[in-house]
Amino acid sequence: MRYHEAASFLFDLRRFSVSPGTASVASLLDHLGNPEDDVAFVQVAGSNGKGSTARMTESVLREAGLSVGLYTSPHLEDLSERVRVDGRPMSDDAIAAFVAETKPWLVERAAAGEPLTFFEVVTAMGIWQFARRDVDVAVLEVGMGGEYDATSAVDPLAAAVTNVSLEHTAVLGDTVAEIARTKAKIAPADAPLVTACGGEALDVVREVAGEAGSRVVTVDGPGVEAPATDPNVTAAYEGRVGPCDAAVAVDGDGWAYDARIPLVGEHQATNAGVATALARATAAALDVDLADAAVLDGLARATWPGRFEVLETAPLVVLDGAHNPAACETLAETLADYDYDDLHLAFAAMHDKDHAGTVENLPTPDSVTTCRPDLDRAEDPEVLAAAFRNGGVGTVESVDAVADALRTARERADADDCVLVTGSLFAVAEARSTYTHAPRPVRVDDAGEAAALLEDADAAPATVGETAPSLDHRVVETRLQSARAERLTTAIRAADGECVVSNAADGGELVAVVCAGTAEAYDEATIRLAAAGTGMADVASDLRAAVELPPLDATAVSGRGGGSGPGAGSRAGDDAAYPWAEGTAVMGILNVTPDSFHDGGRHAALGDAVDGAKRMVAAGADILDVGGESTRPGAEPVPVEKEIDRVVPVVEAVNEVPEVAAGDVWVSVDTRKPAVAEAALEAGADVINDVTGLADPRMREVVAEAGCPVVVMHSVEAPVDPATDVEYEDVVADVIGDLQERLLLAERAGIDRERVIVDPGLGFGKSPAEDFELLGRVDEFAALGCPVLVGHSHKSLFGAIGRGPDEREAATVAGTAIATERGADVVRVHDVAANRAAVDAVEAAADPAELE
Repeated sequence: MRYHEAASFLFDLRRFSVSPGTASVASLLDHLGNPEDDVAFVQVAGSNGKGSTARMTESVLREAGLSVGLYTSPHLEDLSERVRVDGRPMSDDAIAAFVAETKPWLVERAAAGEPLTFFEVVTAMGIWQFARRDVDVAVLEVGMGGEYDATSAVDPLAAAVTNVSLEHTAVLGDTVAEIARTKAKIAPADAPLVTACGGEALDVVREVAGEAGSRVVTVDGPGVEAPATDPNVTAAYEGRVGPCDAAVAVDGDGWAYDARIPLVGEHQATNAGVATALARATAAALDVDLADAAVLDGLARATWPGRFEVLETAPLVVLDGAHNPAACETLAETLADYDYDDLHLAFAAMHDKDHAGTVENLPTPDSVTTCRPDLDRAEDPEVLAAAFRNGGVGTVESVDAVADALRTARERADADDCVLVTGSLFAVAEARSTYTHAPRPVRVDDAGEAAALLEDADAAPATVGETAPSLDHRVVETRLQSARAERLTTAIRAADGECVVSNAADGGELVAVVCAGTAEAYDEATIRLAAAGTGMADVASDLRAAVELPPLDATAVSGRGGGSGPGAGSRAGDDAAYPWAEGTAVMGILNVTPDSFHDGGRHAALGDAVDGAKRMVAAGADILDVGGESTRPGAEPVPVEKEIDRVVPVVEAVNEVPEVAAGDVWVSVDTRKPAVAEAALEAGADVINDVTGLADPRMREVVAEAGCPVVVMHSVEAPVDPATDVEYEDVVADVIGDLQERLLLAERAGIDRERVIVDPGLGFGKSPAEDFELLGRVDEFAALGCPVLVGHSHKSLFGAIGRGPDEREAATVAGTAIATERGADVVRVHDVAANRAAVDAVEAAADPAELE
């Protein structure tokens, strides 16, 4: 079974109405061999905040060294987002395998008049995946209620009820007490139930938990009405830290954390309190030590896309999936903490929502542009426009596409204004995709490779056979909503190009699109798309960049702002002086730690490090990368002060080398610690090289303030754990997608994308085959619009071709030649002279006229 067939089958299950109870999903799990028996579970229920709480809980447990599954709903762009293992979404192949195994049974059930719903089947799919991937624990967000929710087919070892309000009254009950009772039914026997409920709801939760033998852990924080008189945990909101992070204080019995979270709003402090208490209870149940650093780092890294997500700061651009009056009221309270002049709203909603109540609870906008997501249930934009006019808003207009509404709002906004996209998570997903979709130029050498590309894109079999032979020009792959994919197809074919769209069913997720054509065809098609006014201007702009056509009017086309502007650094402030500006730069590795995998100890002494730097400069290095902590498998973390003591004297001394002092050679520092980066920059470093990809928000702040270039590497974890099993669908596309998310975080922090160098992270959570795939397709990373660094020197991928640890210099040089030919901007190597020769030879062959 192929993915598009599996997705079509699953989305078709949405026609079946909800039938409360766990019997159906329990029967499916029994058919699957009861995978729930092999996994420890945590459940998170509540009227609001359960998604954020589940995400924070998962993040803290991962930082404690556990393998963690996460099940949430709904998804923003892809069905696979609902089921994650260690942060990575379920693969298309795994989804197809699950449906292939369960479809006959599900069809028989439907034929007998007992069909399972979409949510029930996808819940079972998540449980099956967690068992298949052998996670240590899985965090399940309850869909609706608790007692009768599909997730309650498992027996959790800890659980939480964030809060209770009137919701889904037709199913859950007409009163807060009734709803609290069904939510509290997730209380695990002889195990903790964490809750931020207050008043009557808390009384009911205590009663139900007592019946189950569950110990109630109460949390008091912002927004908790009538909390417990003597709460077990207190949470306080201490204000924003920058545009998209907040400081919170969480205190319990014998423990306290002053933390930061990438989620703003007072209510998120309470969610953090619940998540911290739940993570501590889970770790205790699993007999796992939960270090303070795991809690602090886990909370700091728990991003939650589409939920009050700040994407730009000048103007302030916010995406939030608030879709009912209560959520809009919370949104308004959170937005009130920001300073801005005018508010420009892009709004969409489903037809069954309370439009008048939503308009009343939103902050008063200065202008509104209503729109319609690519979904049948979406409300007519004219109806929404009328609701805002009736609510007293003067400037209101309607457009069809979400992308056009976002662009209109941005064009109206000055740098000190705010642009808000809200009303529907589907609209947020479409708006967000204008920032994340990155068309990839794909190298296709023959019809066989073209056919494989189309098959991976889930094209219909007949289309693959008909189209593959004609993919003989510039080929680009991207992912779009169905309606946008159709518009792109029409434009490309009208220009005598070729365009193939995935055969996947329309379940509100992105579909794959493969285009091919001459430069002239792309030029004609993108001009037409940009001028059509159908929400495709951003696609046209990105597509032109992918095929190296000159940009159209960037402001008018993209509707998106730039980064933070030039930095203050002397060398870093001059783009033309970047070492990678005129060709592939060679970065020499100068490790000053005794335990690095290839050259550990060689440069540990200051004099040896300076001598090594001089040798590299003489051999043709453009950049010197100083590292004070190894990230090889099994490496022990180095304390901050010790790493500073190793790195700073070397940076200072190397800056005295004439070529470095003259600015001909730059100095980079390889570190994942913000304090080390800050000290290194003060000592004269020009570039920060972060193997965690700016995972730490404090590192993003250091880099943004310095205005320096930064290497953002893709990694699953550092130091590397060879036992880590990462499941990629297409390693290149997946890594590009992950790096795109890292770039969004960087830009939110004020880091100009022009200063970011991306690194695919060879050897970090990839198999040798995947490493070679990344190396051979490094040209596809041009989709990100950033310079690309390849770090392959002496790594274990060469062991797969029979080269032992001491036999990899020649293989590294060959890898450098491949990377250079594929367009890499920087190669990071130990043996500078040999690799410099490889770069020079490849570049000379590409442009021999330069030698005359």
